[in-house]
Amino acid sequence: MEKMSRVTTAHSSAISGRTMFCHLDAPANAISVCRDATQVVVAGRNIFKIYALEEEQFVEKLNLRVGRKPSLNFSCADVMWHQMEENLLATAATNGAVVTWNLGKPSRNKQDQLFTEHKRTVNKVCFHPTEVYMLLSGSQDGFMKCFDLRKKESVSTFSGQSESVRDVQFSIKDYFTFAATFENGNVQVWDIRRPDRYERMFTAHTGPVFCCDWHPDDRGWLATGGRDKMVKVWDMTTARAKEIFCVQTIASVARVKWRPEKKFHLATCSMMVDHNIYVWDVRRPFIPFATFEEHKDVTTGIVWRHQHDPHFLLSGSKDSTLYQHMFKDATRPVDKANPEGLCFGLFGDLAFAAKESLISSDANRKPYPGGDRRYPIFFFKKPDPTEQFAHVSSALSVFETDLDSNRMDWFVKTAQLYLLCGKPFAELCDHNAKVARELKRPQVSTTWTMLRIMFSDPANPTTPGLNHGKVGTLPLMNSFNMKDMSSGMGTERGLERSKGESRQDSAHMEPGNLHISSNNNDENEETEGSEGQAEYMFGDAELDDDDLYSMEHENQTEEQECTLPQEAFQLRHEIMDNPSAPEHLQQDKADSPHASGNEAEVTFLATIESISLISISQPLFSPQLPASFFCPIVREMLSYYAEQGDVQMAVSVLIVLGDRIRKEIDDLTQEHWYTSYIDLLQRFELWNVSNEVIKLSTCSAITCLNQASTTLHINCSNCKRAMSNKGWICDRCHQCASVCAVCHHVVKGLFVWCQGCSHGGHLEHVMNWLKSSAHCPAGCGHLCEYT
Repeated sequence: MEKMSRVTTAHSSAISGRTMFCHLDAPANAISVCRDATQVVVAGRNIFKIYALEEEQFVEKLNLRVGRKPSLNFSCADVMWHQMEENLLATAATNGAVVTWNLGKPSRNKQDQLFTEHKRTVNKVCFHPTEVYMLLSGSQDGFMKCFDLRKKESVSTFSGQSESVRDVQFSIKDYFTFAATFENGNVQVWDIRRPDRYERMFTAHTGPVFCCDWHPDDRGWLATGGRDKMVKVWDMTTARAKEIFCVQTIASVARVKWRPEKKFHLATCSMMVDHNIYVWDVRRPFIPFATFEEHKDVTTGIVWRHQHDPHFLLSGSKDSTLYQHMFKDATRPVDKANPEGLCFGLFGDLAFAAKESLISSDANRKPYPGGDRRYPIFFFKKPDPTEQFAHVSSALSVFETDLDSNRMDWFVKTAQLYLLCGKPFAELCDHNAKVARELKRPQVSTTWTMLRIMFSDPANPTTPGLNHGKVGTLPLMNSFNMKDMSSGMGTERGLERSKGESRQDSAHMEPGNLHISSNNNDENEETEGSEGQAEYMFGDAELDDDDLYSMEHENQTEEQECTLPQEAFQLRHEIMDNPSAPEHLQQDKADSPHASGNEAEVTFLATIESISLISISQPLFSPQLPASFFCPIVREMLSYYAEQGDVQMAVSVLIVLGDRIRKEIDDLTQEHWYTSYIDLLQRFELWNVSNEVIKLSTCSAITCLNQASTTLHINCSNCKRAMSNKGWICDRCHQCASVCAVCHHVVKGLFVWCQGCSHGGHLEHVMNWLKSSAHCPAGCGHLCEYT
């Protein structure tokens, strides 16, 4: 009854204060608070002080490091303030000593007892929650020791038969039970009456378990934290420890403490990287319930100020500060969380979650000022908003995709039909563009066509789509001139013919009537299809569209023999008063300086009063751009395709362009593209295409892929011994190893055999044999089957 009255009194006295801090003399390793929550002890390698918790500040009360040269007993790894005896402290020293301190001593040195039984650093000390004189320690040497403070040595030693002990904690509800955590990831539960063997052991984490804490209200819950960045809650009431909650943090968990009066809340701090203190609701483990962000370095110790007050948290850090945190001042990460979510499924389905107010039909309905009054207000108990997660109701929409739309048939067909080598560059591009166009991929097809235009040799263009010999098709030409077709075309009657007659007469013209000059002289050189600037000069009268048409040569050899005139256009004659026609046009066509032998004659179309001269002059600059001009564009294009997931296009273009683009892309990127594409090919079992890509690659890391594990070890079919690589005859039995059962010759290529009788031979011979007979050709009587 005395104990209950004391607890009730402590709980009834309200604890007040604010968020505050004080600077320490040195970094803190651990902190502990006294039973009445009025004082806190801070221990570290170079600090051991007691501070009073006043309303507005921390006040230093006592410095326990006394003497000119303090011994290593003052270098503390952990500290514990007894919850039953207010003057009793215990520390774990880095030299392996366990020291107790009596604050009631009148002398300056408060050290009471010293236990030096541990051989290595003591990581943890823990008082029994109800027994005043029982102290438990866990050391780096792998042992746990139980001390009776009325004696000068330990009364029990517990060997975990494992690595170092990182934490020990007495159970609050079970008098004889304590838990210990180890660096190998195990947790052991012991009965102090049986020091020879633990009661149970289980693997809690993948890596060291740094801390544990028994739930203050539920006797069966044990929280553990480890280097695997996880906090796990175990139900110890079952036959086997059962994991009931798991919280994933962002760093190794150094300390874990259950929050008083809150069954599902616990606080954690990290051993490295992360400086914040988090309070988690284990029912919602994906986002912290509250965060304290005051510390600038790693937090080393956390403790709730009172065992029945959930609103004050004390913490020490390596930044040499001691903080008191008010829970109402904590940061709430959930307030900054995005309530919308978007996720793609394995087969392309899209799931979208958003607030109901954004997508519901009654989104425009204004909420009632006092809440939702559709229900009686006395049915609701208004919760404390600081102790509740933000309740956001979301609506989930799932957009399903047709499975056929995500099929990868285009990838397989493209890989099988693409040509990567063996033909001229222009033909490879045209073929691959045609493949992409047939597979309904216009962007890829256009890309191949543009690559052909960019990198083809302008002196020898290949235009397989031209149909030579058809009337009405205008070929690409460098320059052309027109000469008089007949002396009578200068009259008015010559142009008053109907359009049909004009086309008919022109259709019967010989190819020689149209002169197309295509010479490769350096003085007057132009390429087909060039888009260079051209000068057009017309006479006094404009040409009608129907009067100007052209015919193509039927004989390509004659076209190649034509020569360009020295002048870009003919010199105009001296203008006379109303001439019927220029005199030099009256001359016979044989006298023309531009017609000789089999050369095509120059044709001129004449109007009523004047003639028209049409000429294309030599461009003032080279109309071709060097291939290197397009390399940056192509490099960006390849990166675009790779980022979009079409690594097939990136690798195919890389192989077809070869040295034109290979130097523009670093080797690591090329290797990554090749590896990704080969992996996809092998997933679709396109082994031949994969091997071709490996052979055509220039990356050393890729070309060696099909060179590994290529050795085939065979045994003799007679003596079953391993064959040497020198020939086809066994060194032991001197028989041929692989003899065809049909032709009785050695099989030096592809060998096929029956899995039933092990006889076989040349593939073609065995196939032909089995077409007419089902029995084995070796005469063993087995019914062989070729599938």
